Amino acid sequence: MEGQKTNARHDTYCSLMLQAAGVLRLRYSECSQDTTLSPAAANQLADVFESVAHGDPAYDQIDPKEAIALAHRLLDDDHPELSRMWPRTR
Repeated sequence: MEGQKTNARHDTYCSLMLQAAGVLRLRYSECSQDTTLSPAAANQLADVFESVAHGDPAYDQIDPKEAIALAHRLLDDDHPELSRMWPRTR
């Protein structure tokens, strides 16, 4: 039973990361409705979310709680720029 919970939690986490990557690409790259983030920076951050979702060890240093928080901010369009993971434009 515990193994099923762990797998479900992991699947949910991965799904959230992939959804956040999709929102980034759609909102900032493809549709360009929001210009607060360049398309290149949006694609780079989307790549990070996808790499985290796929368990790429190069991204093990990313705080999972921060990634989850940013993903939720992106999905809710609730000031994602306040996250420490948000690319700095200056």
